[in-house]
Formats: sequence, structure tokens, C-alpha cells
Amino acid sequence: MSTFFADLIGRTDEDRRAFETHPVVIDAVAHGMPLERYRALLLELYHVVWHFNPVCAAAASRMGTPAHEPQQAIRHFLYEHMHEETGHETWVLNDLEAIGVAHADARAHQPSIHTLSLNGYNYWAADRRHPCSALGMLYALEVVASVYGGPFASAIRESLLLEGDRGVSFIDSHATMDAKHMAELRQVLNQVKDEAAHAAIVESVRVNFHHFTRIVEGA
Repeated sequence: MSTFFADLIGRTDEDRRAFETHPVVIDAVAHGMPLERYRALLLELYHVVWHFNPVCAAAASRMGTPAHEPQQAIRHFLYEHMHEETGHETWVLNDLEAIGVAHADARAHQPSIHTLSLNGYNYWAADRRHPCSALGMLYALEVVASVYGGPFASAIRESLLLEGDRGVSFIDSHATMDAKHMAELRQVLNQVKDEAAHAAIVESVRVNFHHFTRIVEGA
């Protein structure tokens, strides 16, 4: 019997492949990025990461009643995940500082239309579509980090002649961390039985892959 996690992979595989086969993504993973483009990408990434926990909090606040056990398990998963992700936007700020962008300038950066679209959709979906849509956001972003983060960090380190994790600490660390997170997320997703929740998660994965591809493409 197929699990929802396996079904999710199949139903969103085309969207994942659209990301990984995009020429900009292929080139970045193979060769890194020029300094200005990497700065531009991290500036957008900062605003994605800053909104990550608030989206999860919005979703958790919509999770069912105390008697609805499956949604309570998801709520607690989101609580734990938020705890682990707390302060990670500071890692992005520190990476930006390492490549010449002051914290104040990063915070003042106006996000691109693609970042605004990504964040806006995730807030709206958590509030209006279905709170489980946040799991779709988690899935898409953790696939990107766990599968492509390591090679991308290595390519950036080599192309920009960075030492250690200086300038790549956020991307490099999440390549390892999110492999563990994905295993945990798989267990949670397989607890979701509601068809409306399934549809919302699939939609969220597809939208997040689309907008994140546009963010990388525009850097």
C-alpha cells in the first residue's frame, strides 16, 4: 500500500525536476556564482528564512481541536521544528557580512516579487487553504537544502575562495540538518489522512518549488 509520502513524491516530481534541471541551478551547483549574484541570492534567502517560523506558527494556530489527535501530532512537530529553526536568519546575516553586506543593509533589502510571492502564498495557504500546507513548504525547502545544498555550498566556497564555512554556514549546515528533518517529515506526512490536507500539501510543494526556482533564477 502506497504511503502519502511516496504519493507526494510522485505527484510533485515534475516540479522538483523543473527546479533541478533549470540551467541557472545546474550552473550554480556545478560552478558556484559570481560574488554579486551570491549576495543577491542570500539577500532573498534572508527574507525567506525570516518568515519561515511565522508561517509555521500561523499553521500551528489553525490545527484542529485538542480532541483531533492527528492534527495535534502535526502541531507538536511544527513546534519542535520552529524551535530548531529559531535564529537561523542570523546565520544568513552572518554569511552576508562575510561577503561584504552589513546586517542593516540586509534587513533593509526589499525582497523581489518572487520572494514576496513565496512568502505571501505560504501565509495565505496556512490561514485560508489548509494549515497542513505548511508541511508542503517544509518538504520543498528541505528537498532543496538536503539534496542540493551541499554541492552548492562547495561550489560557492571554491568559486569565491572562501575558507571553512565562512560565507556558506547557513547553506552548508542545512544540507546535513535537513536530511534528518526529511526523515522526520516523512513520518509526519504519513500520519496525514485527510484528502483536503493532501491536496493542500501537494499544491504547496508545487508553488514553493516554482517560486524558489524563480528566486534562484533571478539572483
